[in-house]
Formats: sequence, structure tokens, C-alpha cells
Amino acid sequence: MMAVAHPKLGLRPLLPADAALLREIFRDSIEELTADDYTEAQQEAWASVADDVNDFREKLSGQLTLVATLEGSPVGFASLEGKDKIDMLYVHPAAAGQGVGAMLIDALEKLAGSRGAVKLNVDASDSARGFFEKRGYVAQQRNTVSVGDEWLANTTLQKQLVAKREAS
Repeated sequence: MMAVAHPKLGLRPLLPADAALLREIFRDSIEELTADDYTEAQQEAWASVADDVNDFREKLSGQLTLVATLEGSPVGFASLEGKDKIDMLYVHPAAAGQGVGAMLIDALEKLAGSRGAVKLNVDASDSARGFFEKRGYVAQQRNTVSVGDEWLANTTLQKQLVAKREAS
């Protein structure tokens, strides 16, 4: 029997049934991956965005949302708001560092490019900023966002998408 060197990562569109599980990924990701950058109160305010699963489902459905799977189970998701803004990118802590986020962002960049976007913007948390910078996103400005009773800092980053030349 051969050992599987790379567990199978997959990508698919959002299904209505995904909302509850993606909500868990969203909350676990905030809780476990952002503790170095945000206080517990800030994390709770941030995670509370998904308190109502129906609201969360509606938000995801209203955007172009891709789901990353590992051996068929959802382990992360990313969404594109409009044609040029990455709204969400969340990877389950157990799958962090395995290329899930990179795969999701590569796919969103391709989709945005195919829809005519020349650049992509993202308001990245302090925890995610380095990930985006490694992928060619450049910081534009610092923001402070009010969520519940808390203020959270993030950074708007932008990446120029390379226009694909038509092969002649």
C-alpha cells in the first residue's frame, strides 16, 4: 500500500447545507489563530458575526464563496464580494499551514481576473496580513472597525492581477 504524501485537497462552490459547518470553521479559526493579535473580547465580537446561522448563510450565499475540502470534508472557505474584494478567508486551525488558504486565494484571483478585475482588495486581520503580503498584496491603509462593543484593527491590502494575454 502506498502512503499518501499529500492528502487530497479539493475546491467546490458553496452549498446551502455548508453554512453550519463553515460557521464552526469561522469561529474556530478566529478563536485559535488570532489570539496573538486580538484580545478575547475582540475575538468574541468578531466571531459573533456568525451567531445567527441563517444570517451567516445569507452573507455567504450573497457572495462568490468557495469551499476547500480535505478528503471531501470542508476545512476552509473564502468569498469574493463584488468583483474585486476578498471578504472572507478562514481555514480550520487543524488544516492551517497545509496550503488551504493559498489554494482558495489562487482560485479567487483567477475568478476575479476572469470577471475583469484588474486588482483585488482585502481588509486583512493582523493575523492574516503576512499571508497576503507573501502573496504579493501591498498594504494601502490601516483601518479600525467597530464590531459590537469592540474596535478591531485591520489593514487594507491590494494586489494587481496580471491580465492574461490571449494566445494568438
